[in-house]
Amino acid sequence: MGAPSAQRTGLLFGFAAYGLWGLLPLYWHALADTGAGEVLAHRMVWSLPTALVILALLRRWSWVKALVRQPRTLGLLVLAATVISVNWGLFIWSVSAGKVLESSLGYFINPLVSIAFGVLLLRERLRVAQWVAVGIGTLAVVVMTVAYGRLPWISLCLAFSFATYGLIKKHIKLEGVESFSAETAVQFLPALGFLLFLGARGDSSFTTEGLGHALLLACAGVATALPLIFFGSAAVRLPLSTIGLLQYLAPAFMFVLGLTVFHEEMPPERWAGFGLVWVALCLLTWDALRNAHKGRAALRAAAARARAQGEEGEGGEESTATAVPEASPRA
Repeated sequence: MGAPSAQRTGLLFGFAAYGLWGLLPLYWHALADTGAGEVLAHRMVWSLPTALVILALLRRWSWVKALVRQPRTLGLLVLAATVISVNWGLFIWSVSAGKVLESSLGYFINPLVSIAFGVLLLRERLRVAQWVAVGIGTLAVVVMTVAYGRLPWISLCLAFSFATYGLIKKHIKLEGVESFSAETAVQFLPALGFLLFLGARGDSSFTTEGLGHALLLACAGVATALPLIFFGSAAVRLPLSTIGLLQYLAPAFMFVLGLTVFHEEMPPERWAGFGLVWVALCLLTWDALRNAHKGRAALRAAAARARAQGEEGEGGEESTATAVPEASPRA
């Protein structure tokens, strides 16, 4: 497959992945009458059989034996599964509580939190534009605190939990499908235990709310896995800079849903806070694209120098080869 065709395919997968993630509030809203804990547990339980089907189709099993012999990686997987469970549960609850806009803010500021983690925990050095973006993002949190009359804790918890999840994943050497499968395996037993506990108490809605409701709960695994698969397909076909731009689609869709479908309030002071976040993200995007352009230019220049040096070397070899036969007769 040619590069342009691969990029077009990658863009389709990328739009599908982030589009589905952005539309997930509609799915969780359809289950709003069910407790967030039960929905989360079903999401975890049904994700494992979904993952096993995917692994069977792809015939990817060899990584399991290697993983079992790596206790450090197993520990990181347990930690990652715990952190993403908190993120999932809070997001599901926020949709049922009518906080979709505040949730979208969390995913908008997530890149800024990831950058802050890079500085504080990984000792990364920021460019000037990145420092300015982080400063604007911090100001946005202050503005939103004033706008809400409280700290936007849902946004901050979602942003920090997802950034923490990303930080942990940097140290887990597994591909997307394998990592998803391992994490859902960690989540499965606690989630199943919780559902059995609800059933024993008579508080489970799985068998009491009709077939449609049961199917929605059971399909939560597919709703979780499908965008992840699309994302994996996009990631291998697209440059990182393009993936970075596409990631803003999900919170943008959430924002639009919060305004137009769920009719959440958006007074001017909240617009100001969101506006500051968007300015920070635009600055980050501009800086990332500029840096990527410089990197590509440097690579092209290095390649051109290497070609030039190679041609000079070949020219020198030809001169030597010509001189040797001429010298022999004189000898």
